[in-house]
Amino acid sequence: MEVPTQASLDSSKSAQPSSSARPISKRRTIIGTGIGNAVEWYDWMIYATFAPFFASQLFNNQDPASAVLSTLAIFAVGFLARPLGGFLFGWLGDRVGRKYSMTVAVGMSSLGSLLVGIAPTYAAVGAFASVMLLVARLIQGLAHGGELPSSQTYLAEMAPREHRGFWSTLIYVSGTLGNLAGTMLGVVLVMVLSKDDMLSWGWRVPFLIGAALGLYALVMRARLKETDVFEHVTTTQKREPMWPQIVRHRRQALQVIGLTVGGTVLYYTWGVLAPTYASTSLGMDRGAALWAGAAANVVFLAALLLWGKISDKIGRKPLMWICMGGGAVMHFPMTWLLQDSPWQLFVSMSVMLVFIAAASSILPAVFAEMFPTSIRTVGVGVPYSIAVAIFGGTAPYLNSWLTGSFGPIAFGFYVVVLLLISMAVIFTIPETKGKDLR
Repeated sequence: MEVPTQASLDSSKSAQPSSSARPISKRRTIIGTGIGNAVEWYDWMIYATFAPFFASQLFNNQDPASAVLSTLAIFAVGFLARPLGGFLFGWLGDRVGRKYSMTVAVGMSSLGSLLVGIAPTYAAVGAFASVMLLVARLIQGLAHGGELPSSQTYLAEMAPREHRGFWSTLIYVSGTLGNLAGTMLGVVLVMVLSKDDMLSWGWRVPFLIGAALGLYALVMRARLKETDVFEHVTTTQKREPMWPQIVRHRRQALQVIGLTVGGTVLYYTWGVLAPTYASTSLGMDRGAALWAGAAANVVFLAALLLWGKISDKIGRKPLMWICMGGGAVMHFPMTWLLQDSPWQLFVSMSVMLVFIAAASSILPAVFAEMFPTSIRTVGVGVPYSIAVAIFGGTAPYLNSWLTGSFGPIAFGFYVVVLLLISMAVIFTIPETKGKDLR
């Protein structure tokens, strides 16, 4: 790895904040970036959590099962809108600015939550209620497709390059906190409100809270400053057309997809689906499964911070090897460990999430370090959204179908194959720790 000279270190100071940057600026960057990302994850969690309650309110309740399936189908539509959102907000981020793209994205996400929260019922307006839900999820799908590439690019460019790995952990730390907030809110509302109250109005509460949080995030992001890296490049370099640059960096785009597929499916399997699988297929108490999953996610949070610090010492590639290789080796043992006890769910989830955290903590930094400033946001946003839509969006269905048809070992082989693909892609990328993002 090339050792930076003193001249290059000195020149980089004008483009990237040092570790002695003002605490207020650091705090504003972390809060403004983190809360918007947390709102995105919160939105997706509460939709999945409260779908059984609002399905009969926004669809024809003469067939409850069909209403739930229709609600979940709209959930999938939100995933399909992500690649378009990745391109739209990636273009905005690379042409207008990272701050602008982040602010518009969180504003649209907040609008989507508000539309769901105030949607009229099917009994009141008929099919218009279903259409309004579809429009809201399309808006959120676009916004969420642009949220991650915009926020992780902004964060990577604001971070001191010697601590960029640690700073990048904010993406999954804030996202996991958003997931936990949505889960805990669901537990509290179900405990406090009657089933009739939940069906009539209680399901609206989390969406209205999400809209308010999104509005707060919008205000925080509007007060952020643009990154010095982006301003330096836009004021000192001639702007090239975007499409030729995208074509020129198609190899990096394919690498983003390759690095994403294994970890995404592994995370959806153990970080999202495991508690549901334990309660529906293994007979575990639903409440106990949720608490075990929440406790495992606390372990995940700690592991993210630890791996981020380690990556700034030893590099990015070793941690990606640990995630993909460790996940492939431990997937089947942890699947066999998981039976019908909450402690088994906690242990298996925790072990797998520790391995998942090794890559999740640093991929935002890795992706930012793979592209030049002029297409850094769109270069990550489009291929990442495609990978998440295709592989993350289909993970629940494939898990259910393969497990039901052939047993858990079939879906396990699918997961391991994707992890091996990601491991192969790691061979093709350089080590980028400490790279000057200009």
